[in-house]
Amino acid sequence: MKKILFLLLIVGFAVSCSKDFVDLNTDKKRPSAVPPGALFAYATNTLVDNMTSSNVNLNIFRLLSQYWTETTYFDESQYDLATRNIPANFWNAMYRDVLKNLDEAKTLIPAQGPAVVDAVQKNQTACVEILNVYSYLTLVNLFGNIPYSEALDYRNVYPKYDDAAGIYNDLVTRLDAAIASINTAEGGFGSSDLLYGGDMAGWKTFANSLKLKMGMMLADVDAGKAKTLVEAAAAAGVIASNDENVVFHYLAAPPNTNPIWVDLVQSGRKDFVAANTIVDVMNGLNDPRIPLYFTEDANGAYNGGIYGTSNNYATYSKPDEAITAPDFEALLMDYAEVEFLLAEAVERNMNVGGTAAGHYENAIRGSIEYWGGSSADADAYLAQASVAYATATGDWKQKIAHQKWIALYNRGFDGWTEWRRFDYPILNVPPDAGLTYDDIPKRFTYSVDEQTLNTDNYNSAASAIGGDNVKTKLFWDKF
Repeated sequence: MKKILFLLLIVGFAVSCSKDFVDLNTDKKRPSAVPPGALFAYATNTLVDNMTSSNVNLNIFRLLSQYWTETTYFDESQYDLATRNIPANFWNAMYRDVLKNLDEAKTLIPAQGPAVVDAVQKNQTACVEILNVYSYLTLVNLFGNIPYSEALDYRNVYPKYDDAAGIYNDLVTRLDAAIASINTAEGGFGSSDLLYGGDMAGWKTFANSLKLKMGMMLADVDAGKAKTLVEAAAAAGVIASNDENVVFHYLAAPPNTNPIWVDLVQSGRKDFVAANTIVDVMNGLNDPRIPLYFTEDANGAYNGGIYGTSNNYATYSKPDEAITAPDFEALLMDYAEVEFLLAEAVERNMNVGGTAAGHYENAIRGSIEYWGGSSADADAYLAQASVAYATATGDWKQKIAHQKWIALYNRGFDGWTEWRRFDYPILNVPPDAGLTYDDIPKRFTYSVDEQTLNTDNYNSAASAIGGDNVKTKLFWDKF
């Protein structure tokens, strides 16, 4: 009997110790199984941060579009991409932190099993695919040919670069499949969906608006395909008011705060002032958004620093305090952008309904009201001969491009992309830098890491696009 009790004590002690050791060796803060929603939320947040940041090591697009200029250090305003290795930083942030997490989230969706019904899993996959398309589209529109079909596989450290036009075509196919798979009667990622909170109708509208944008990007290189995409997207339903904007809401307290606040306020930096390029244009048009975009200067007026050179921070207007607030929201797409796309579509004889003038006016009105202006402000602005569609200077491309560039303020990448596409408005050449207008970047150069570590594929890609330099135009940039 004593032997039996002794054995039972030993077994009990062993089981207890085994359980304790298992608990001790389990890192509860680093789970081995991550739900797909967590990865999706992280990828979404990082994507928006990448597009919104004002950190000169990552995002200099407000400088390239000449919305802001610099004060003490102005290398980036003079198109120095190499010193800080900006292309590599953005490249890595998109591939590693956004696309890889989206890829892993997509892989884990089926592993949720019957606890998440099939229709919801399909919706989740559609959400992942829409952000995949947006992210790859950003990289193609930034670099040209990029790793795509062989990207994200850790076993292949030397991925080939795919043709940019071919990537566009595949992204359209993926986007169409995502749209077709959405069931708006079912949910998606729920609270892990930081854009729509699981509202799949919103995702469908976002996807169709993205399709509209992609179609219009192709208008000068493949008019037939562009027409097909644009007309299908418009018929299916695109963003129709500011209430449907693709919005990311930052929080008032760290860590999930507006990266502009982190870069400029929390860090105490005084690196940027308004650029004279945009401020001069807005002053000349009596634009009611100027006090919503910028602060008054030292003399109580609105005055931008000289683009591309040193500027005294205290002298000039700065980004408005609302924009530098910790909880200022970010946009991936909005109503004004969509209406400008529709105005352009009408001018290109695409069947999207309405008139070019009507869509142009809707876009401007939507932008003014989004930023806090009134309907009366919009009426007065549109009534000016310099703004009205019938009388504004230039052809339809110049009219749309001019006003779209103003409306895309705080979305530097899109503002710069539209300038590349329209070649308008006329930007400033940095003084005393030995640069010409032709030196304004048309793309980013490839990552230095790619040049060094993936040399053969890098060389092939550089040759295929016409040279790895900032003057090389992308395949859709024909004029």
